[in-house]
Amino acid sequence: MAKKHAQSGNMVAQNRKARHNYSIDKTYEAGIVLKGSEVKSLRGGHCSLGEAYATENGGELYLVNAHIPEYAPAKTFQHEPKAPRKLLLNRREIAHLLGAVHRKGMALIPLSLYFNERGIAKVELALAHGKQKADKRASIKDREWQRDKARVLKVHNQG
Repeated sequence: MAKKHAQSGNMVAQNRKARHNYSIDKTYEAGIVLKGSEVKSLRGGHCSLGEAYATENGGELYLVNAHIPEYAPAKTFQHEPKAPRKLLLNRREIAHLLGAVHRKGMALIPLSLYFNERGIAKVELALAHGKQKADKRASIKDREWQRDKARVLKVHNQG
C-alpha cells in the first residue's frame, strides 16, 4: 500500500500540476522496470512526469510518456526516452486499480519518482478524478484562505 518515502533528497521528479488538475483519492507505491542507462539518468536527476500517466496492457500497468533523457556516456546501450515502462504492483492492487479506472472513470497519475532508502526506483501513483475549472478555483480559494488564516493567527499570537 501507500508508504511515505523517507527523504526528499532521493526525489528525482515530481508532477507538480497533478494536484492542481486532479483530486487525488488514494496513492500507491509501485516499483518500475528500468534499464541501466535509465537508472543512471535518473540518478543524475533528469526526468519529466508532466504528461505521464499509467495504462493497462495485457493485464499489467505501464507508465507512459514519462521522459527520461538518454545518458550520454552509455553510447551503445541507450534507451528510448519516452518508452512505456512496466510498473510493479501486487496482482490484487492491479485488479483494484484497473477496476476503478474502468468503472468509475478515474485516472492513474504518477505524482513522483524517487529512490527509496534501499536505492530502488519507485513511482508514487495516484488514483484520481479530473477536476473541472470550478473545482480548481475552489481549491485555490481554500488554499488562500488557509494561508490568510495562518498569517492572522501568527500575528495574533505574537502580539
